[in-house]
Amino acid sequence: MASSDNKTPMLKVSGLKVSYGGIQAVKGVDFEVFEGELVSLIGSNGAGKTTTMKAITGTLPPAGGDIQYLGRSIKGRGAWDLVKEGLAMVPEGRGVFTRMTITENLQMGAYIRKDVAAIKDDIEKVFNIFPRLRERKDQLAGTMSGGEQQMLAMGRALMSRPKLLLLDEPSMGLSPIMVDKVFEVVRDVYAQGVTVLLVEQNASRALALANRGYVMESGLVTMSGKGQDMLNDPKVRAAYLGE
Repeated sequence: MASSDNKTPMLKVSGLKVSYGGIQAVKGVDFEVFEGELVSLIGSNGAGKTTTMKAITGTLPPAGGDIQYLGRSIKGRGAWDLVKEGLAMVPEGRGVFTRMTITENLQMGAYIRKDVAAIKDDIEKVFNIFPRLRERKDQLAGTMSGGEQQMLAMGRALMSRPKLLLLDEPSMGLSPIMVDKVFEVVRDVYAQGVTVLLVEQNASRALALANRGYVMESGLVTMSGKGQDMLNDPKVRAAYLGE
C-alpha cells in the first residue's frame, strides 16, 4: 500500500465544480490520489462520479476549482494532451472504435508513441492479459460482446503506458464472470505499478481492492477513508452494500 505521508499527490482535485446546461452536477469536490495507490470513488447513479472523471480528463470544462496532476494544473487541457503525460481513461460505455479491428484499436491506444517494436511487444502483453482478444484480433470491435469491448477498452488504455489510469464504471452491464475478470485485471494492472482511480457502482468490489475510498453523493464528497474501513462502515454498508 502506498503511503501518503509527506508526499505531493499525483492527482489533486480541489473545489471542483462542473455544470450541465445550468445544472451544477459537481458542487465543490475535493480528493487526492497518491502515486502507487488504488483509490475508489463510489456513489449511486447520478452522484456526479462520471462528470468528475470527464472534467479531470479534459472532456468537460470545469466551472470552478482546480485539478492538479504531477504538481501542475491541468484544468482546461485536452484529453489527447494529457495522455502524453501518462493520464489515460477507460470511459463509461467503452468507446471502442467499432469499425476497426481489435488490433487496430490497440494500435490507436499507442498513437502518441513512436517505438514500433515496443508497441508490438505491448500488444502481445495485452493479448496475454486478454487471450480472448488474441483469438479475435482481426474481428471488428463493433461485433464484439460488451464484456469483450470492455477488455479491449482497458487494453487500449494500457497501450499508452499510463502512470495514472482512470476507470469509469468498468463492470457496468457485464455478466458476473466478466465482472470477475475485469476486477482481476484492475488488480493486476495496479500490481504492475500503475496508479488507479476507479469509479464504480459495485461498491463492495471497488472498496475491497482500494487502498482508500471516497463516497460521492449529489455532487459532493461526503465520506472518505481506507478501503477496508469503509467496507466495514455500517453507513456505507447500509447505503451501498444493501445491508
